[in-house]
Amino acid sequence: MVTAKKTADTTTAPRYAAPALEKGLDILEVLSDSYEGYTLNEISKKLDRSMNEIFRMVMTLERCDWVQVDENGRYSLTLRMFQLAHRHRPLRSLVSIATPLMRKLVNRARQSCHLTVLQDAKVVVIAQIDSPERWSFGLKVGALVGLRDTASGHVLLAYREEAERERILALHGPVEGEGTLTKAQLDRVLEQVRVSGYAETPSQQVKGIVNIAYPVFGPNQTVVACLNVPYLERVDLGVPPSVDEVKEIVDGYAKELSEMMGYSSYNANP
Repeated sequence: MVTAKKTADTTTAPRYAAPALEKGLDILEVLSDSYEGYTLNEISKKLDRSMNEIFRMVMTLERCDWVQVDENGRYSLTLRMFQLAHRHRPLRSLVSIATPLMRKLVNRARQSCHLTVLQDAKVVVIAQIDSPERWSFGLKVGALVGLRDTASGHVLLAYREEAERERILALHGPVEGEGTLTKAQLDRVLEQVRVSGYAETPSQQVKGIVNIAYPVFGPNQTVVACLNVPYLERVDLGVPPSVDEVKEIVDGYAKELSEMMGYSSYNANP
């Protein structure tokens, strides 16, 4: 009877469980979705847990400097998680290699640029350089952008195997303002990205922005990142770089970065 019970339990529950750790991770994830933070009561409601459970865990996270509280009793993340992510060697290496190239890019294109990666089915900005012009548009480092409705998301999805792409889409939680495409529509968009070698789409969030995105390949022949320019057309300059000229610039630096990351197959189709 004991053996039978153990067998049944393993089919319905994890072999090893750490409820306190799970609660702490749930709290961190909830707080990551809010800029202004949440009160204990709001955290409790969002996680459908009692105030007693939440209180002790939040106090521990605050004591360990993972969260902070303001004068209104609203809890938010500290920079510790951000700092920890940037100590992650592959990510840090990619950013350190890409940053000098991105500085060259913005000086030539006169546009801002940013670098995105796909982490846990989310598109995350890991590096950003402002345009040298008086006017610029950029995304903050650490910002999440849409997977289904952005040039970044389309590039990061397009070169993955279908099974992997479906797994990512199933896990992805839409960010605020993210639009949706049917599977057929998305498949057509991704096929066009593979044919063109890049994505160019009007921003679905900000009028007047054209998003230009090129893949950055790694040594395993997969896309490791996406180099992006949110193109703003200046009308007060003599002859600013055109969209086509900017695309050539981004393409060149994306290829250079890919080669620096160990990719060597540009003579063949990726």
